[in-house]
Amino acid sequence: MIIDFHTHAFSEKIVEKAMKNLSETSGIVPYTDGTVNGLLKHMDKSGVDISVILPIATKPSQQKIVNQWAKEIKSDRIYPFGSVHPDSEDLSETIDDIKNSGLYGIKLHPDYQGFFADEKRIYPIYEKCSRIGLPIIFHAGYDPLYPDQLHSTPKDFAQIHRDFPDLTMILAHLGGMYRWEQVERYIAGTEGKVYLDLGFTAGEIGNNILLRIIKKHGADRILMASDCPWDDPAHEIEMIKKLDISESEKNKILFENAAKILGIDQAF
Repeated sequence: MIIDFHTHAFSEKIVEKAMKNLSETSGIVPYTDGTVNGLLKHMDKSGVDISVILPIATKPSQQKIVNQWAKEIKSDRIYPFGSVHPDSEDLSETIDDIKNSGLYGIKLHPDYQGFFADEKRIYPIYEKCSRIGLPIIFHAGYDPLYPDQLHSTPKDFAQIHRDFPDLTMILAHLGGMYRWEQVERYIAGTEGKVYLDLGFTAGEIGNNILLRIIKKHGADRILMASDCPWDDPAHEIEMIKKLDISESEKNKILFENAAKILGIDQAF
């Protein structure tokens, strides 16, 4: 059983425009057409059983539309997160709705949503999610939208964790895209509910530092993730299977850790 904890898809109304813009910004040729059906087909091809889809509201007016779509695509193979925008006037109500509707957490993208991860004006989101037990997955580290300015660093996340030790934090791209030495220094080995996903790391991270981070942080807090359609899940799956760790640790990364966060019965 394999769970991909970091994927993207878009509604039929915006998929063509969104995929074109994102592909041009990143310079990456996508592996799917950006639709949920396209993702499901690629999951079958790459051996993924369940995918977590992470929508992003890039402005406050998109929140309700994005979250309604997330509710509609929920299935036994698609586990959507919701989205809140920090500039929204109804943050608390939106977070409650995400929790009550059965979505699995929220995605925050500091670059696309115009904030720095450690800004105090964002703290009410962290406080609320911590209090009601709603996980937050963050884009972490480099993003091609702002290549010269990091909106979320490993040091930022270490401070957030100190301020909200009960918050379930999932840091994408192994805690900080292309900032893995900082991840090893500031994040790896911290106690508590701080998870690192492997999205878009296959072929990008050196094997030695990958192993050091996993061993220091613990395989029970690492998540299989691809960032599909921007990478093929088969790449991260292969990377995990080749790691010099035990089969038990590989199973934790491929499935068990994600199942725990998502509340999936691992017996099936």
